[in-house]
Amino acid sequence: MIRFETSLGAFTIELFDKDAPVTVQNFLDYVDAGHFDGTVFHRVIPGFVVQGGGMTEDMKQKSTRAPIKNEADNGVKNRRGTLSMARTNDPHSATSQFFINLVDNSSLDPGRGGAGYAVFGCVSEGMPVVDAMAKVKTGRRGMHDDVPVEPIKVVSAKRVTAAQ
Repeated sequence: MIRFETSLGAFTIELFDKDAPVTVQNFLDYVDAGHFDGTVFHRVIPGFVVQGGGMTEDMKQKSTRAPIKNEADNGVKNRRGTLSMARTNDPHSATSQFFINLVDNSSLDPGRGGAGYAVFGCVSEGMPVVDAMAKVKTGRRGMHDDVPVEPIKVVSAKRVTAAQ
């Protein structure tokens, strides 16, 4: 499990290592390296997703490792509270950015010619914090839309045991 401490509160993520082993290992590698610490949730779209994992407060993209294989065909659906990898139009372009589904987003699942977005975990505790993220005021910043006016900062992201 991973605990995210943010400027709006904390939430815990349960990872689906059996369903998305490559994606989970990639995510854990970024957690262990401290990559998410000091990043922001830079994209907030109410009724859709909150996205983070790769941008600093000044909207600079952090350097990443090589992209990973898309595991969206694992049978796990993009439902409210699940985490999926963000990517470009190239299905195998995901690196560190991820999003949390605020609603059931079946349009992000694979099918009808689309590769889909790989679900690799879910919020197991603290979904009210994620819902609070969806209520912040957003605007345009540089080339980016849907950016929180007041940054939602990731203070830390760390592995925790179920008892912590």
